[in-house]
Amino acid sequence: MSTANVHAEQLKLFIERIESLEEEKRGIADDIKGVYAEAKSNGYDVKTMRAIIRLRRMDSNARAEMEALLETYMSALGLTL
Repeated sequence: MSTANVHAEQLKLFIERIESLEEEKRGIADDIKGVYAEAKSNGYDVKTMRAIIRLRRMDSNARAEMEALLETYMSALGLTL
């Protein structure tokens, strides 16, 4: 087997793996949409849920910094929580 054939076969395997993972990713995205739709049908605000998920992903220090800036900006604009 020539080097070109080995590389082509390896490339084909990488492409097939990526395609398979992309298909799984689409399936998972559909599942997530379904969960949000279910939550919405039960009266939950999806926009707020997405914000909470975004906050939970953040590092605690980054979240604290963002909250402090938000509080500072809101205070400067005369807004209160």
